[in-house]
Amino acid sequence: MTENEQVSHELEEDDELDGKLNYKPPPQKSLKEIQDLDKDDESLEKYKKSLLGDGPVVEDPTIPNVKVTRLTLVCNAAPGPITMDLTGDLKNLRKETFVLKEGVEYRAKIHFKVNKEIVSGLKYVQQTYRAGIKVAKATFMVGSYGPRSEEYEFLTPVEEAPTGMLTRGCYNNKSFFTDDDNHNHLTWEWNLSIRKEWND
Repeated sequence: MTENEQVSHELEEDDELDGKLNYKPPPQKSLKEIQDLDKDDESLEKYKKSLLGDGPVVEDPTIPNVKVTRLTLVCNAAPGPITMDLTGDLKNLRKETFVLKEGVEYRAKIHFKVNKEIVSGLKYVQQTYRAGIKVAKATFMVGSYGPRSEEYEFLTPVEEAPTGMLTRGCYNNKSFFTDDDNHNHLTWEWNLSIRKEWND
């Protein structure tokens, strides 16, 4: 999916919640419009420059504004890194299974770039299925970011992998990286196996 495609209907319940809270995202302004505001205020100019940099980092119109590059499951107990590359063919992730030992603490770290314009209200949504039935859904507010040449990183709060014989097995995750304007910057599916030991 590209940044211009609307978020799938699976996320509509979040939109309904926003409506109930009477939340309306602010009107979007281009980076140039923001940089041109209040040019006579020197302290505001310095502040904007510290947040936004000197201007758009990428001029190429074919490059997306937000590019999610990888997701890492950060777990100190893991025997090695648990990282998925999100820049290639995402269908390959469905053929791979990432492993967590039951009961370990972990966090998800998302790496992404903002290339051209400020993006507001980024959020990471993860829906988890087992045997085709949705068993969990989590939404993490990532925040608003301006363009820069370096990647940003976002860490979710610490979670604990479930324990017990009934919770072991394979889970299918569907992940979305979206924003306040309902642009779906990336959707991908991946498999996670909860095991008694790392090498079961």
